[in-house]
Amino acid sequence: MPVATPIFTAASWNIEKLSRAPGTFPAPAAFSRSDAAPTIPEGVHALCFKGLPYQRKPTRVFAFYGIPENATAANPAPGIVLIHGGGGTAFAHWVKRWLDHGYAAIAFDHDGGIPVGKQGAWERAPTGAGPRLCGVADILQPLRDQWMYHAVADTVLAHSLLASLPGVDATRIGVTGVSWGAVVAANVAGLDPRLKFAAPVYGCGTLAEDDDDGSRFLCADSPWDTVDESLTTWSRLWDPRNRLPRARLPILWLNGTNDFAFTPLAWRRSHRLAPGPRALCMRVRMQHGHGPASEGPAEIPAFADSIVNDGAPLARVLTQDSHDGTAWITFETTVPIVRADFNFTRDEGRWQDRMWKTLPATIDRGLATIPLPRNVTTYFFNLIDERGLIISGEHQEPL
Repeated sequence: MPVATPIFTAASWNIEKLSRAPGTFPAPAAFSRSDAAPTIPEGVHALCFKGLPYQRKPTRVFAFYGIPENATAANPAPGIVLIHGGGGTAFAHWVKRWLDHGYAAIAFDHDGGIPVGKQGAWERAPTGAGPRLCGVADILQPLRDQWMYHAVADTVLAHSLLASLPGVDATRIGVTGVSWGAVVAANVAGLDPRLKFAAPVYGCGTLAEDDDDGSRFLCADSPWDTVDESLTTWSRLWDPRNRLPRARLPILWLNGTNDFAFTPLAWRRSHRLAPGPRALCMRVRMQHGHGPASEGPAEIPAFADSIVNDGAPLARVLTQDSHDGTAWITFETTVPIVRADFNFTRDEGRWQDRMWKTLPATIDRGLATIPLPRNVTTYFFNLIDERGLIISGEHQEPL
């Protein structure tokens, strides 16, 4: 039987209230005394902050945070909110990575856990907060007990907490997320008007729509025998497609051609929904997971710097197309483009199974061209500047 659930809108979260800094508490004792707790890098600190009630019980959300040593009230640092993916937790090394870039950062556990244990099996927070499982497994629960409701609220609260800390410039804070954390980031991008930039890695929206091969990502953890029912309900409530049209901030979208969860088609549908400035970075067969693959791309801090730190902007794609056997892309850049890669596949069907090849394109100032190989089904250009940073054109099907 279909579940009758109202559509959640921006008004369903009290953004004004969530924009106030939450109360904070010491980290749980289990964290500080456990041999399974992570080694905390210098400059990174642990605490809990007050979350929204879960099953009518108060919650505390675990977080790591750090502020650059040279940040002062007179010279505050920009900041970033870090949202982990499914099976993850707050990662101290991720905060440290951004400290080394000169950013204040906060990473929090939006799944009701603390970073004691191992990936996918973190110790539960002793605060009545969980477990809240990423995905759609809790779709039958009351709306305000569902994971996405809390993950979005926790993100906004983490932003508010970071903005309140001494030495942090509250007017220069952005967000990045990995996988399910990127789905959260895409939702928050359309809800929190204080954010100055966003960088979702892998995750996107339009997840309950048919892909061009007939597959749908959210089938995997459906609690129903009838897939369409869960997908329709989840899509009406939580899919970022409902909020991306209000995301007017600059967004850098990063993904891989063969990602097991987030296909290029869902990705393209999503980034087209957001009306603000956008940049794309698509890597051929990019690995999926936390660590260097998703946290380490140099495009993310460079993009952040270009928005909040007077850094050189990434290249900007102007036009792209193919005609009479030639594909081209035009661009503008302040940092010289040293290489243009033409990435293409002749395959159809499941994106995860497609084989990709790469050929060098010819660069002539703000134009890159290449004779179109035979039988290409999909292609895109990557522009690589002298810093080694990649900006991609949209994937296209030749005319």
